[in-house]
Amino acid sequence: MNSTEIETTKENPGQAKLSAAMTEATISSIEPSIVLPLFGAKDQHLKRLRDRFQVNIVHRNGLIRISGEDEAVSLATQAIEQLSEIVRRRGNLTPDLFEETLAEITGVELPFRPSEKVDVLQTGRDIKPKTPGQAAYIDAIRSHDLVFSIGPAGTGKTYLAVAMAVEALKHQLIRKIVLVRPAVEAGESLGFLPGDMQAKINPYLRPLLDAIHEMIGFDQVQRLIQQDVIEVAPLAYMRGRTLNQAFIILDEAQNTTIAQMKMFLTRMGFDSKIVVSGDPTQSDLPANARSGLVDALHRLQSLSGVKIVKLGRADIVRHRLVQQIVEAYEPNSRRTSEQQNRLPDDFNGQDKRFDSLNDDDHQSLNQTDESNG
Repeated sequence: MNSTEIETTKENPGQAKLSAAMTEATISSIEPSIVLPLFGAKDQHLKRLRDRFQVNIVHRNGLIRISGEDEAVSLATQAIEQLSEIVRRRGNLTPDLFEETLAEITGVELPFRPSEKVDVLQTGRDIKPKTPGQAAYIDAIRSHDLVFSIGPAGTGKTYLAVAMAVEALKHQLIRKIVLVRPAVEAGESLGFLPGDMQAKINPYLRPLLDAIHEMIGFDQVQRLIQQDVIEVAPLAYMRGRTLNQAFIILDEAQNTTIAQMKMFLTRMGFDSKIVVSGDPTQSDLPANARSGLVDALHRLQSLSGVKIVKLGRADIVRHRLVQQIVEAYEPNSRRTSEQQNRLPDDFNGQDKRFDSLNDDDHQSLNQTDESNG
């Protein structure tokens, strides 16, 4: 962590025209190895920071000194600390990531530009976000340890999360990928399934395996599974574990109960990252069961390090009919549910409402609020 000292001085009050309070902040503990990627080739990042915040920035003897007006120094200091952390974790700092970090700090929305491609293991694969929502999703995963992604089918919630996990494994940011899904049947009973335990749970986990097979060759996936570098498991297998240096993905999270969601989220160990994805309108839980996903969005929305990303119809990248199918079902949902479920009012800057949660979720949220009140 960086150590920051701030000293404030004010202009002579006898001046004819008062100036804003002037501040100098000092950031220590900047390792020599991160200075070059942090400031960029020929100090291009440093120059942008000076211009963007209208401050003076000097690096000398392992210390970074920022001076200027109060608010500008505060923002510039925050930017340098966040950028330093990104360099420590990734080893580099791309122009897009630099601009996106500054935009997040200043609250200035950037026009959509496709983010850099996700670097997966299989050669020839070029995975990039195709919509602004997907770009925001990837950026959230890169910059937060716990990310919730909600949205309809086809928006890339699972696929992009798996791609980011493979990228982290390739760059040795983690030692293990854990893909998790609740074993809940989609509205019909499958009855008795033959085979051993792995054969019984494979139908539930197949979507996760399909995604990872697109990014890593089949033989290599099998080797990594045998070496316990990749683990695909039902949610029930997570109890009692602590996962360090792991990238953990929970898919179909709308099918978790509150107790299951709490159990899963508390598996996070040191240097780990969790991505939780789901569609609150497609719950297969019993009618009287509360959704762990919707409950977690209420409870955790204000926590530092947690990001909630909402994907919508505009982010659907499957067959062109999928978007039309989603649209066709929405009016019917509205007619049958006048009192729509609403997610928390504040989604950390994301959209404030998910348009069509079902009545069971609405009732469970009210019960949760009453019990917490």
